[in-house]
Amino acid sequence: MNLPPVAAQKPTRRIHHNDVYVDNYEWLRDKEAPEVTAHLEAENAYTDARTSHLELLQEQIFEEIKDRTQETDLSVPVRRGQWWHYTRSVEGQEYGIHCRAPISGPDDWAPPVIETATGTAADAGLPGEQILLDDNAEAAGLDFYSLGSFDVSDDGSQLLYAVDVEGDERYTVRVRTIATGENLADEIPNTSAGALFDPSGRFIFYTTVDDAWRPDTVWRHEVGTAADTDVQVFTEPDERFWVGVGRSRSNRYLMIEAGSSVTSETFLLDAADPTGEFSVVWPRRDNVEYDVEHAVIDGEDRLLIVHNDHAVNFELVSVAADDPQGDKRVVLPHNERIRLESVDAFRDFVVVEYRKDGLTRVAYATKRGGGLTELSFDEELYAVGTGGNPEWTQPTIRLGYTSFVTPSTVYDYVVATGELRQLKQQPVLGHYDPSLFEQRREWAVAADGTRVPISIVYRKDLVEPGTPAPTLLYGYGSYEISIDPSFSIARLSLLDRGMVYAVAHVRGGGELGRLWYEHGKTHQKRNSFTDFVACAEHLIDCGYTSADKLVAEGRSAGGLLMGAVANMAPALFAGILAGVPFVDPLTSILDPSLPLTVIEWDEWGDPLHDAEVYAYMKSYSPLENVHQTHYPRILAVTSLNDTRVLYVEPAKWVARLREVGADALLKTEMSAGHGGVSGRYAGWRERAFDYAWLIDAAGAHPSGEGELAAVGETIDADAGE
Repeated sequence: MNLPPVAAQKPTRRIHHNDVYVDNYEWLRDKEAPEVTAHLEAENAYTDARTSHLELLQEQIFEEIKDRTQETDLSVPVRRGQWWHYTRSVEGQEYGIHCRAPISGPDDWAPPVIETATGTAADAGLPGEQILLDDNAEAAGLDFYSLGSFDVSDDGSQLLYAVDVEGDERYTVRVRTIATGENLADEIPNTSAGALFDPSGRFIFYTTVDDAWRPDTVWRHEVGTAADTDVQVFTEPDERFWVGVGRSRSNRYLMIEAGSSVTSETFLLDAADPTGEFSVVWPRRDNVEYDVEHAVIDGEDRLLIVHNDHAVNFELVSVAADDPQGDKRVVLPHNERIRLESVDAFRDFVVVEYRKDGLTRVAYATKRGGGLTELSFDEELYAVGTGGNPEWTQPTIRLGYTSFVTPSTVYDYVVATGELRQLKQQPVLGHYDPSLFEQRREWAVAADGTRVPISIVYRKDLVEPGTPAPTLLYGYGSYEISIDPSFSIARLSLLDRGMVYAVAHVRGGGELGRLWYEHGKTHQKRNSFTDFVACAEHLIDCGYTSADKLVAEGRSAGGLLMGAVANMAPALFAGILAGVPFVDPLTSILDPSLPLTVIEWDEWGDPLHDAEVYAYMKSYSPLENVHQTHYPRILAVTSLNDTRVLYVEPAKWVARLREVGADALLKTEMSAGHGGVSGRYAGWRERAFDYAWLIDAAGAHPSGEGELAAVGETIDADAGE
């Protein structure tokens, strides 16, 4: 297939604020229309034909990921009640197996760790193992499978789980008796993720979504009753807000949290009275966010609240649980250099997480006093955070740690002794040697003088700074989401081919505090794009790469970033990969009936009612700013059932790019959602396809080193045919 599909032009007029925009491809929005399906399938066939020369490289990368991965493995067990909970994976199986095994005694806090380096132990599990849910069995015969809720009742007798089989993030909740493995008659369709038992196990709390796919209502279901008798507990009428439901670690409270991207509100209910009424902690105020954690201090029930009321980087206060709107005691005052992110309370200590100098940090304080103790790590770049800490009385803090060169590592920090116990490090099979890799931080200077951090990793024996190398620059820059340094087995396939991997920490993310986010959203959104361009120019100016060897990647809102920089600075890049890309933002944000649109107004502005916002968004919208220029090669990857960024956006974008002669490809997963395909092997193949395209676009040698060279020679020969 030599010629790309040509989408028919069927003009649709969009008129807002006296501006007329003619959209020739809006007809592609009709997902059920046979002509739309035919067009997407034709695009897939064209992409397959255009990338056929990369099939051997794709297969090679897939095998590299597979060969480096410990396929039969066991997660570090997490204690919950009288059981160790963990997940096993088995070679050849797409999904995990959720299990538990009994603790040896009430003082058993040191998790049993099975050595899995040989690949033979993990499939046996722990002594006394019970399989709670085998995702492979549940997914049998399905094209897509995603687990959205998983909870075990406190008495250990029942399991609830919720599954999405379409990719549209609507889940069906089911309840299983663990002893028999049989499901009860309970079945609750069309829920969102995050359903859970109350402490008694008698009730299930869950959320449902409205027509715009917004989680807006909390329900209470009594186990053993029909779903149509469920009680509506809370409904959020404001279309800017999502809702979620949870429990405090202490099990003292059930919690409902309502939040937009800039405002939040929390409601509490004594868990001993699950059919009672929730009460508000702090009434919502525009642009004030807060999170609530229950603590017991000197025998008194207190609420620890992290908030940004007159504290842009947030502060921590304590209030009486029975009078949360009364006197506030400042525990950690606001600090301009530190972005306070969360607090976790346990019986004997409190843990806080925050950002300082662009890196994540964890510190703790015991209830004996003495202030905060920060946990220290000796790498220049890293990411650390808490996780797997469900027990109120536990004496340890479970931590996850990683960097570009250090595989994901799980620790227990023993608060009483200061001992940091390494429980497991992600196995990397083969001959991975972290000393071969260099990670460092560079700083670009944006157009307005702002210094923008870039995180970089490469192989020292294959890359010499000052000699341009093929380079992948990744970016996101929205919702205060930070792209922290982390290890990736798949990324080794790039680094072993002499590629540099870099992350541009552009404004709109949260790496350098709350203002870093504020200065990259709404009326300052263009800063995200110009920051990324500045990072690309810095890498070129410093000799890391050159324009003919530099490729870029971003996904979702990062796909908007890709579309914008393709229009703004096409000459800087040899290729751009945009995953599930938000490239038609103005059309989407103008239509309140579309999924999640109104929620997004806090992030982007409201172009429907504000002419200035409309004009500003139109000035950077990737689709509406495609123009006659020499674009880099472009690959847009999307999913038919994505409810967050609809497939129609990249489909329209690619059609428009073709009008100006751009070499643009569209790949649509026909049975997937926003996160792509389900199943680990399918996910590896999807990533191998992306990386093969990026390697080719950057001009990197397709073979790796050593024994891979012969395969690379075959690929080179195939590419020349």
